[in-house]
Amino acid sequence: MSRGHLVKEDIRTSRLLKQISKIAKSPVLEASAMPPQVYHSEDFFKLEKEQLFARDWICVGREDNTRAPGDFLTWKLGDQPIFAIRGEDSTLRAFSNVCLHRMMPLLEGTGNSKTIVCPYHAWTYGNDGSLRNAPLIEKKVQAHLKRKRLPRIRLEIWKGWIYVTLNKDAKSVASQLEKLEPVVSPYQMENYVSVVHRDYTWQTNWKLLVENFMEGYHLPVVHNKTVGRWFPSKKTKFPRQRCNSFTYQTFIKDETALYGGAHKKNKKLRGIQRHTSIMPTIFPSHMYVLAPDHLWYLTLNPINLGEVKIRFGLSLAPEVNQSLKNNSSFVSDMDDFFEKVNAEDKKIVEALFESTSSLLAAPGPLSWLEREIHDFIVYLSKRLNRRTFEGSNQ
Repeated sequence: MSRGHLVKEDIRTSRLLKQISKIAKSPVLEASAMPPQVYHSEDFFKLEKEQLFARDWICVGREDNTRAPGDFLTWKLGDQPIFAIRGEDSTLRAFSNVCLHRMMPLLEGTGNSKTIVCPYHAWTYGNDGSLRNAPLIEKKVQAHLKRKRLPRIRLEIWKGWIYVTLNKDAKSVASQLEKLEPVVSPYQMENYVSVVHRDYTWQTNWKLLVENFMEGYHLPVVHNKTVGRWFPSKKTKFPRQRCNSFTYQTFIKDETALYGGAHKKNKKLRGIQRHTSIMPTIFPSHMYVLAPDHLWYLTLNPINLGEVKIRFGLSLAPEVNQSLKNNSSFVSDMDDFFEKVNAEDKKIVEALFESTSSLLAAPGPLSWLEREIHDFIVYLSKRLNRRTFEGSNQ
């Protein structure tokens, strides 16, 4: 790539950052959506990987998906493959998912492995990251290799979620989500039981998917046969204070909703809280709906500019899960329901990726129901403009 081309890309990215900064500084009711170029610029995407996915806390799933020693799951932080694995001592740790020999990926997907064997030359590691065997290597080299370990990745558990980061200086997850803690704590989601866990790949830009999830404006239209049937737009509420690491909204479902109400054995929630759902987005790419009876979530791994890997999960409140002994179809019916919701969203966000590349595409004003999108724009502006706010806890 020529120096002149690089200079042009830098200028385009700088202009986009200035546009985003201007939107971020506007009151939400005077703000617009982001310019379409942010979804299609390779240089902008490179900046996102460097400043967001290689520096912030990224959710890789639920802790109870790794209950037994050897249970693992894999993910990527920007361009860095990682895996989290439960050790023989019951500790969950995360490591680089790259062999110390010829740099082959070690594990794929999710599963259970008491030892980690490279599929290329069979170098073998313990689930504590230690190198156990390097076959057909000179003895004097073997002695040196015994001290080798897979690079450790920071991992923290918060309310049942697994978060990882490459940033050694990042504030703890608990401190960054301190003001979200009292909002979600009454639900005790750390005790929810995972019943569905799978990955998808969609053809869209990751930000379009985040923006789509975090706003309820589209629900009565796109999801009028699923979740939109029970979404009372006028009862949506947002926090007064904006936080750097997350945003959320709450909404109330009536008693006719198929899902979203507290089970009769739920003694934790009272009054309107028994029908209230919370919808947080933990920046940059973790989103979930926490309801009295269930939670469902998406966490994203951008593969490239127009392709994103999605981890989808569905969990049940413990009292709901315990009541299913005589209703084996409940989980499959619920899974089918949310598969329809995901299919509805997939159609939208993939179409958006195509249409935002058109010559005449231009952003319009945000609705008050899109408040969280404005919060997301503020986050992007701060992070991508390299402003320092690591010292802030919220």
